Amino acid sequence: MNRTQGAAVTAVALAVLFAGGAVTVASADRDEAPATPVSASADAGFARDMAVHHQQAVEMSFIVRDRTEDEAVRRLAYDIANTQANQRGMMLGWLDLWGLPKNESGVEPMAWMGMGGSGDDGALDGAVMPGMATKTQIEELRKADGREAEVLYLKLMTEHHRGGVHMAEACVQKCTVDTERALAQGMVDAQKSEMLLMADMLKERGA
Repeated sequence: MNRTQGAAVTAVALAVLFAGGAVTVASADRDEAPATPVSASADAGFARDMAVHHQQAVEMSFIVRDRTEDEAVRRLAYDIANTQANQRGMMLGWLDLWGLPKNESGVEPMAWMGMGGSGDDGALDGAVMPGMATKTQIEELRKADGREAEVLYLKLMTEHHRGGVHMAEACVQKCTVDTERALAQGMVDAQKSEMLLMADMLKERGA
């Protein structure tokens, strides 16, 4: 856990260094966008929402790492936790750089995409965005062992990635900061690849 947290802190520092130049760069069809994103922008909305989304992926990955001895699942979980902790640090670093809040009250998740989050229905038992696991599912993962934990993790993470890809694709279309759009495209490519891997791993476990 310390190693991953350290990587996330390093990522924040790196993000502050190279994002300073990136925030003023926009593609030809985004020339009218402000040099620094505003709080209601897609750039800020994506950074906030994906940071929350990533945090749950990190949490689930550390849970399953301690609930199975299967090296393939443990390796996948470590890769996901490490990658998403680093990316989360970058996005939170950008928000700091832009002088924007990491949480914005009164704004539903994914509003920047033109869609609302879970509204007033109890946030679907803690699943505030599509693809996120509920509190009940997280507790089930904590109590599972061995193959049961592996299968549950792979199923939950597949849905989690599906929701993440949908959000990242929206940033590729709507965000104005080139560095952030490149990060979002990288998420799309990597998570689609991991979804294929997890599908194979589920088949190997008869699920």
